[in-house]
Amino acid sequence: MEVHNPYFKQRTDALGVLCLSYLQNVIAVHRILSYGIHAYLTDEYLRIGKTITIESLRAFVKAIVKVFGDWYLKALNEADICRLLSIGEQHGFSGMLGSIDCMHWK
Repeated sequence: MEVHNPYFKQRTDALGVLCLSYLQNVIAVHRILSYGIHAYLTDEYLRIGKTITIESLRAFVKAIVKVFGDWYLKALNEADICRLLSIGEQHGFSGMLGSIDCMHWK
């Protein structure tokens, strides 16, 4: 993360005290994304306030898009669609494309 977004570089505050490490920020983000917890709940576990946690989440998402966006966030072409539909059929989900919750497929 430190390499792809300068937000995650550990800095010192005006008094020369080290601020949060990138690991603390990334752990807070992962807890939000993995467990679906609210940003304010990271304060109890990691001692990070809601505002910093939300800033970390935004910076994390920007870094992910910067690193993986060209490949994973590209528009699908016909070959991609055929490949994904074939994989779905192999797993018993014929005709299903892009539904994560499986509630909107025919």
